[in-house]
Amino acid sequence: MDANDDIPSPSPRIFDRYASSSDDDSQPSYPSLHSTNRRLDYMIQFLDRNLLPQHSSSPNAFLPEFVAKGGGQGIFTLPDRRALHPNRPPHLELRPHPLRETQFGRFLKTIATTDRQLWAGSESGAVRVWEFKDLYEEGEEEDAAPFRESSALSSNGNAAVTCMVGDEGNGLVWSGHRDGRIRGWKMDCESGDVWSGSEGGNIRIWPWEAIDNALSLTMEERHMASLLMERSFVDLRSQVAVNGFSSILNSDIKCLLSDNIRAKVWSAGYLSFALWDARTRELLKVVNIDGQIENRVELSLVPDFAMEDEIKMKIVTSSKKEKTQSSFGFFQQSRNAIMGAADAVRRVAAKGGFVDDSRRIEALTIAIDGMIWVGCANGLLIQWDGNGNRIQDFQHHPSAVLCLCSFGSQLWAGYASGTVQVLDLEGNRLGRWVAHSNSVLQMAIGAGYIYTLAKHGGIRGWNITSPGPLDSILRSELTAKGFLYTRIENLTILTGTWNVGQGRASMGSLETWLHSAVSDVGIIVIGLQEVEMGAGFLAMSAVRETVGRDGSAVGQWWLDLIDETLRDMMERKSQDMMGKKLHERKMYERVGSRQLASMLIAVWVEGNLKPHVGDIDAAAVPCGFGRAIGNKGAVGLRLRVYDRIFCFVNCHFAAHLEAVGRRNADFDHVYRTMTFSRPSNVFNTAAAGASSAVQMLRGANAMGAHSVEAMPELSEADMVVFLGDFNYRLDGVSYDEARDFISQRSFDWLRERDQLRAEMEAGNVFQGMREAVITFAPTYKFDKHIAGLSGYDSGEKKRIPAWCDRILYRDSRRTLGSECSLDSPVVSSVSQYESCMDVTDSDHKPVICIFSVEIARIDESVRRQEFGDVMRSNEEIRCKIEELYKIPETIVSTNNIILQNQDTSILRITNKCVESNALFEIVCQGESTIKDDGQASDHHPRGSFGFPLWLQVTPAAGIIKPDHVAEVSVHIEAFHTQEEFVDGFPQNWWCEDNRDKEAILVVKVHGRYATETRNHRIRVRHCSSAKMKKKDPKPNDSPQIQGNLLHRADYQRLSVSYDVVDHLRNLHSP
Repeated sequence: MDANDDIPSPSPRIFDRYASSSDDDSQPSYPSLHSTNRRLDYMIQFLDRNLLPQHSSSPNAFLPEFVAKGGGQGIFTLPDRRALHPNRPPHLELRPHPLRETQFGRFLKTIATTDRQLWAGSESGAVRVWEFKDLYEEGEEEDAAPFRESSALSSNGNAAVTCMVGDEGNGLVWSGHRDGRIRGWKMDCESGDVWSGSEGGNIRIWPWEAIDNALSLTMEERHMASLLMERSFVDLRSQVAVNGFSSILNSDIKCLLSDNIRAKVWSAGYLSFALWDARTRELLKVVNIDGQIENRVELSLVPDFAMEDEIKMKIVTSSKKEKTQSSFGFFQQSRNAIMGAADAVRRVAAKGGFVDDSRRIEALTIAIDGMIWVGCANGLLIQWDGNGNRIQDFQHHPSAVLCLCSFGSQLWAGYASGTVQVLDLEGNRLGRWVAHSNSVLQMAIGAGYIYTLAKHGGIRGWNITSPGPLDSILRSELTAKGFLYTRIENLTILTGTWNVGQGRASMGSLETWLHSAVSDVGIIVIGLQEVEMGAGFLAMSAVRETVGRDGSAVGQWWLDLIDETLRDMMERKSQDMMGKKLHERKMYERVGSRQLASMLIAVWVEGNLKPHVGDIDAAAVPCGFGRAIGNKGAVGLRLRVYDRIFCFVNCHFAAHLEAVGRRNADFDHVYRTMTFSRPSNVFNTAAAGASSAVQMLRGANAMGAHSVEAMPELSEADMVVFLGDFNYRLDGVSYDEARDFISQRSFDWLRERDQLRAEMEAGNVFQGMREAVITFAPTYKFDKHIAGLSGYDSGEKKRIPAWCDRILYRDSRRTLGSECSLDSPVVSSVSQYESCMDVTDSDHKPVICIFSVEIARIDESVRRQEFGDVMRSNEEIRCKIEELYKIPETIVSTNNIILQNQDTSILRITNKCVESNALFEIVCQGESTIKDDGQASDHHPRGSFGFPLWLQVTPAAGIIKPDHVAEVSVHIEAFHTQEEFVDGFPQNWWCEDNRDKEAILVVKVHGRYATETRNHRIRVRHCSSAKMKKKDPKPNDSPQIQGNLLHRADYQRLSVSYDVVDHLRNLHSP
């Protein structure tokens, strides 16, 4: 734990360790004038679009289009982009999905909550804090709610935050870091020890006394805090050895779980658990994922454990006693070396090299009824009791369970697919929806929401009542307010395709082809075919693909040439525009590229648009020679623009006139199998970050019962553009006929014989896609360096001219007349579709297609404020929240209990509510010893240490049905510790002795959705038999009585039988 010497000045953005979060509470809220102006702009835009028919460009400015049949069904079903999906509860967008390229080195990795704050840790080691009171306010960065952020600790990820936990008692949030350090962060202010697990099965404990001492240091002494803490830990590995166990948990610690009720800690490896006593730090039990208890003999068979040689233990022990260095025999040294190697092998095996990785443990949580739930990599949810006995398992989803959390009578599970499921405590599924387009890494609870952190760094809040009655009201209200937070963006995209025939073009040819780029184009997409051919090159390319390498020297030459051409064109344009400042000139930056053998695709983005473009992913699908060689196939790029997904696919399909079926099959193979991943040549390639390749808005089509894995990734895009040399020819036309019709520019007759159009009409290929009506001459095949229409193939073969080079697309429109809206967020039209007949560097002519695109985007900051306004002002929602959050009225049978050794008393908790369940949890708030004068000394908090060893409370948590009574057994167990040291450590306040003792129990009662509790305090006193005989209590009217002095008359000896308790219903809890 590090401490900074200086306290930073108040700032809304930055804070340091030990800096109180309340420092900025006095600062005013962020001004709302900006968001108000944006609302007005969106409203005016909405009115213009709906009231003025001429709001957009005239339809005559766009080209007529031909639409292929077969779209809108099966794998060609359009993604459902409704902002408020009927199968997903409305959510609070705390931090919108950030562009991956802006997050290199600072991705959020984990979250945790306190009573008033949400904390997040990043891979830079920095932490962020959101105040719950500011959840609905306008922030300054990332369209996120207002937050503060500490300084980064590392730029290379070595100090990345891997886990966080709130410590309300100490007023800290503890963060574990990749460099092995644990740091404490001051927050607003039941303490206990801090446990940590790491690789190799190491578990260390920092006692609460050391924490308390470090926190009590003055400002001048804080530089010593880290040193004090580092020296104070207890290593459980040595503890287990001292206690005589022959083996300990050896695999990496995946997660730790504190069962404060039973005072146990669960440590999970990859395929097994260890249960520890939080009070004595004793290893209680080791159990594998199948529920089988591991004993000393069986431990050698489990990858999570290393069998320690018994002889080695004896030698170590004797050497300590003699305090001399003893030499091991050859046999003993060999055995130890073998066991050490075996440990290393088992550790590798536990990480997935040699064991069933699908059963790997990923998440742990404890429910209100005391049951432990485990999530596995195969999607299995396993229920265990608090003693480590496996009860049952459930399989509701095939994807890996990455996180679990429990609140009230519900269990929430987050999956690698981005799905969230809600279950009851019996394991029945109550709800399911796609929460994020990426894996759900972590969950936390606070302020009436379940917060989910996605792999891409976005954070969303889901109402704890979901799925429930609030969802439909919120959905209806937010839908009605949609025009207040919806903005329509206009974008021009230039796409070009060219089969370069293994040649190299001049810069002049490129300028002739791309001259339209000097207009208001935001994105340029170029696809090239036959960049480089030859059997040797294709074979080497296939080898490079197997090791994750793509590209070639020739491919890079083309990329550099296009870079230079665009730069020269933009510079000349800026010089022609008199008075234009240099820094305002338009420039393009290449943001991604992908090459597969002879196919190359690249994307350039205009500078002003670049902040809104990111999440660049690439893909390649070979279709040649058994679908293994890249002479035919496709390469693709996927990017997010204004939070909408665009895919561009460059294809080269099978050649020859008769190969129509093969071409159709090539498209089908590409469409079904193209899988995107992060390319190796995008932006900062050295930085580590999360790829969005697993899911990209993947679940939108799968909100219902359909499997998310069934849909191709291309089907999940808002707009898909296919470009390339598709190689479709003309049927029933001779070379001379084609030349004659071309010379007369009679393209209508030729189009009727176009193979691609015929196949699209039949619904056999490019299902549901559109192409602007062709008005240019066929682009294949030409003699090189001969301009004009006279340049068609004059060789011996005289190949029939054909429109091989094409550009097709589909957007998010479900009907031809659909307007751009949140339901159809991307609507495109073709403003230009032509070939460049003056370029003669190849036997194909290059083709360009310019799209005018409208994109409906959500202003998440304004939407979040509208969400908060509905939650605060809607009377129906307020009434339902008051009803749902109500804490059932309960009474307890007594608030004072006195018992001797082996005595048992029954504490009855009555739920007087006739409609709702009451959830209760009993914790030990503190413990003290009784002085000779009968008074209790100061109570020491127990926190995670649970109940004292002399006190057993069963059950300590549960659910009480309406108008029912729960009976809790309070039992005194004879337990005496006279030793000066326990487990080699000096006796602390929690060690037991034979003096009279008193424990303060708190019965915490809350409703199904209530975040607050109603508490009942109960004093339980343990009186030894000898003292009970020697000393009688003072009379009730004694004037010397103090508040913590209890009387015999105050106690009731309750029967263990189930007595009638109707009279309790009229009582009121103190």
